[in-house]
Amino acid sequence: MIRYVGVSSFVIDSVGKDRGTDLGAVILDEILPHRDGCSHEIACWDGTLTLVCRDLQATWIETTCSSKS
Repeated sequence: MIRYVGVSSFVIDSVGKDRGTDLGAVILDEILPHRDGCSHEIACWDGTLTLVCRDLQATWIETTCSSKS
């Protein structure tokens, strides 16, 4: 789980404007330094989600995955 502190920007850039917020499968997920703190970019096949914040807190949550696909 990720909690963002001091969000200053949140942008959804969809390739197909008719798709809305459905950006497809994630192909890149990275957190980078930014002049306002950090940026979290999630690039998908059909667009990107970019969030800029002062700081973030990440917590790993244990889960059980099914062996069925």
